[in-house]
Amino acid sequence: MPTITYIQPDGAELTLDASPETSVMRAAVNAGVPGIVGECGGQAMCATCHVYVSPNSLEGLPEINDEEDEMLECTSAPRDPERSRLGCQISCGPRASLVVEVPAGQV
Repeated sequence: MPTITYIQPDGAELTLDASPETSVMRAAVNAGVPGIVGECGGQAMCATCHVYVSPNSLEGLPEINDEEDEMLECTSAPRDPERSRLGCQISCGPRASLVVEVPAGQV
Protein backbone atom coordinates (compact mmCIF):
# COMPACT_ATOMS: atom_id res chain seq x y z
CA MET A 1 0.00 0.00 0.00
CA PRO A 2 1.37 3.47 -0.86
CA THR A 3 2.17 5.99 1.86
CA ILE A 4 1.81 9.74 2.07
CA THR A 5 4.10 11.63 4.44
CA TYR A 6 2.94 15.05 5.63
CA ILE A 7 5.65 17.35 6.97
CA GLN A 8 4.34 20.11 9.21
CA PRO A 9 5.89 23.61 9.31
CA ASP A 10 7.60 22.70 12.61
CA GLY A 11 9.21 19.63 11.01
CA ALA A 12 6.90 17.03 12.58
CA GLU A 13 6.08 14.19 10.19
CA LEU A 14 3.07 11.94 9.89
CA THR A 15 3.02 9.02 7.45
CA LEU A 16 -0.29 7.47 6.41
CA ASP A 17 -1.13 4.38 4.39
CA ALA A 18 -3.34 5.36 1.46
CA SER A 19 -4.95 3.53 -1.42
CA PRO A 20 -3.48 4.55 -4.79
CA GLU A 21 -6.64 6.45 -5.81
CA THR A 22 -7.02 8.43 -2.56
CA SER A 23 -6.04 12.08 -2.87
CA VAL A 24 -3.49 13.74 -0.62
CA MET A 25 -6.30 15.98 0.68
CA ARG A 26 -8.79 13.16 1.37
CA ALA A 27 -6.24 11.03 3.23
CA ALA A 28 -5.26 14.04 5.36
CA VAL A 29 -8.82 15.10 6.17
CA ASN A 30 -9.83 11.53 7.04
CA ALA A 31 -6.87 11.25 9.42
CA GLY A 32 -7.19 14.74 10.91
CA VAL A 33 -3.83 15.97 9.64
CA PRO A 34 -3.38 19.54 10.93
CA GLY A 35 -3.17 22.23 8.26
CA ILE A 36 -5.14 20.46 5.53
CA VAL A 37 -8.67 21.87 5.51
CA GLY A 38 -10.20 20.63 2.24
CA GLU A 39 -13.08 23.07 2.59
CA CYS A 40 -14.58 22.40 -0.88
CA GLY A 41 -14.38 18.61 -0.51
CA GLY A 42 -11.93 18.10 -3.36
CA GLN A 43 -13.48 20.16 -6.15
CA ALA A 44 -10.40 22.43 -6.71
CA MET A 45 -12.46 25.43 -5.66
CA CYS A 46 -10.86 26.69 -2.44
CA ALA A 47 -7.07 26.09 -2.19
CA THR A 48 -7.34 25.02 1.47
CA CYS A 49 -5.47 21.80 0.68
CA HIS A 50 -2.40 23.55 -0.74
CA VAL A 51 0.80 21.53 -0.24
CA TYR A 52 4.41 21.72 -1.36
CA VAL A 53 5.36 18.45 -3.01
CA SER A 54 8.82 17.20 -2.07
CA PRO A 55 11.24 17.45 -5.01
CA ASN A 56 11.73 13.65 -4.88
CA SER A 57 7.97 13.14 -5.29
CA LEU A 58 7.36 15.47 -8.26
CA GLU A 59 8.17 13.01 -11.02
CA GLY A 60 5.14 11.27 -12.46
CA LEU A 61 2.51 13.59 -10.99
CA PRO A 62 -0.29 14.62 -13.33
CA GLU A 63 0.03 18.03 -14.95
CA ILE A 64 -1.64 20.99 -13.30
CA ASN A 65 -4.91 21.72 -15.10
CA ASP A 66 -6.33 25.21 -15.61
CA GLU A 67 -8.65 25.06 -12.59
CA GLU A 68 -5.89 23.97 -10.23
CA ASP A 69 -3.52 26.59 -11.64
CA GLU A 70 -6.13 29.30 -11.05
CA MET A 71 -6.77 28.19 -7.46
CA LEU A 72 -3.05 28.06 -6.69
CA GLU A 73 -3.03 31.81 -7.30
CA CYS A 74 -5.36 32.13 -4.27
CA THR A 75 -3.29 30.30 -1.65
CA SER A 76 -2.65 31.93 1.73
CA ALA A 77 0.95 30.72 1.82
CA PRO A 78 3.28 31.74 -0.99
CA ARG A 79 3.02 29.66 -4.15
CA ASP A 80 6.13 27.76 -5.15
CA PRO A 81 6.16 27.61 -8.96
CA GLU A 82 7.72 24.14 -8.96
CA ARG A 83 6.23 22.44 -5.90
CA SER A 84 2.83 23.97 -5.05
CA ARG A 85 -0.15 21.73 -5.73
CA LEU A 86 -3.68 21.26 -4.46
CA GLY A 87 -3.78 18.08 -2.42
CA CYS A 88 -7.21 17.26 -3.81
CA GLN A 89 -5.75 16.95 -7.29
CA ILE A 90 -2.95 14.47 -6.59
CA SER A 91 -2.77 10.92 -5.31
CA CYS A 92 -0.02 8.36 -4.84
CA GLY A 93 -1.08 6.47 -7.93
CA PRO A 94 1.24 3.56 -8.64
CA ARG A 95 4.15 5.00 -6.63
CA ALA A 96 5.20 3.57 -3.28
CA SER A 97 5.30 6.89 -1.44
CA LEU A 98 4.63 10.60 -1.73
CA VAL A 99 6.01 13.33 0.53
CA VAL A 100 4.36 16.74 0.92
CA GLU A 101 5.00 19.74 3.13
CA VAL A 102 2.03 21.47 4.74
CA PRO A 103 2.14 25.29 4.52
CA ALA A 104 2.06 27.40 7.66
CA GLY A 105 -1.45 28.63 6.80
CA GLN A 106 -4.36 27.75 4.53
CA VAL A 107 -6.93 30.47 5.21
